[in-house]
Amino acid sequence: MNYLYKNSFQHWLVCTLMVVLAVVAMSFKPDTPTIYIIGDSTAAEKDISKGSTERGWGMVLQGFFDEGIRVENHAKNGRSSRSFYSEGLWKDVISRVKPGDYVIIQFGHNDEKPHPDRHTDVETTFDAHLAQYVVETKAKGATPILMSPVVRRNFYLKPARQDDDEKLRETIYKGENVNSDTLVDTHGEYAKVAAKVAKQYGAIFIDANKITHDIEQGLGVEGSRKLHMWVEPGKFAWAPKGRQDNTHYNVYGAHVVAGAIADALGQAVPELKSHVRHFDYVVSDEGRGNYLTPQEAVDAAPNGKSTILVLHGNFKKPDVPRKKKISWVLFDGLNWKF
Repeated sequence: MNYLYKNSFQHWLVCTLMVVLAVVAMSFKPDTPTIYIIGDSTAAEKDISKGSTERGWGMVLQGFFDEGIRVENHAKNGRSSRSFYSEGLWKDVISRVKPGDYVIIQFGHNDEKPHPDRHTDVETTFDAHLAQYVVETKAKGATPILMSPVVRRNFYLKPARQDDDEKLRETIYKGENVNSDTLVDTHGEYAKVAAKVAKQYGAIFIDANKITHDIEQGLGVEGSRKLHMWVEPGKFAWAPKGRQDNTHYNVYGAHVVAGAIADALGQAVPELKSHVRHFDYVVSDEGRGNYLTPQEAVDAAPNGKSTILVLHGNFKKPDVPRKKKISWVLFDGLNWKF
């Protein structure tokens, strides 16, 4: 190939083209459709300031869509269909929604709880709250997407009493004695309401309960722990005694679930299908990717070709070994820092 480099200008031109081809920039247009997410802690934003590895599936969903779809995650820890509305959180979300947008509505984990400010009943208040979200979303010209609640990792014939999933962050690592090789349901009738309301009120339905059941069951008793906040003692300063949590996801689990949900959204909503993407690695200094820095992603990548999305952050281009062929995708107008 030496004939390509007859002079220094040609050499510079070819090198420049190689860099351009290796880095693809993506950015949002002003009228980009937005997917809004409302729900509970399984989808919610998480504080990563102290190094926590907990993530909600909604927190990482943007990494599975191209620049043609914006994701805004408004899910909050501890909320039910009742409290998300009564606290005014929904008012803030619906005020942003415009025609052509989508609203994912997923509740159930906290509606089941006895707390009067959160509890709802199947066939009455739970159904009514989900229907209210659907009606108000459609009134704004947007598409409501109802999801059944994701499963808890429960391989016990008698599930633990779930008074408050939020207290699981206070647990310590002690191991477990499972007595079932089959995932045991903890949601009961609450898992069926979203499908019923979606049919009654003309919303899209995504069976996240079945999707996550199949993921957890497929991984089995041992493998499914890797999805959740099972932390061994002494591994992290923020959990010195470890943690044992079968409800909330870690970085890996959130990405597995979000990827499956993105695929389901693409199948259920034709307008979304062409925007679904699966990158080898996603980088975000906000904790919305697999890694916090590009260098960490490069170090994790095997020899050969990989595609890395840089979703958020201001980074210098990392050192890449010659055996690793990295294609970079820079999101929403990002550029390398020089």
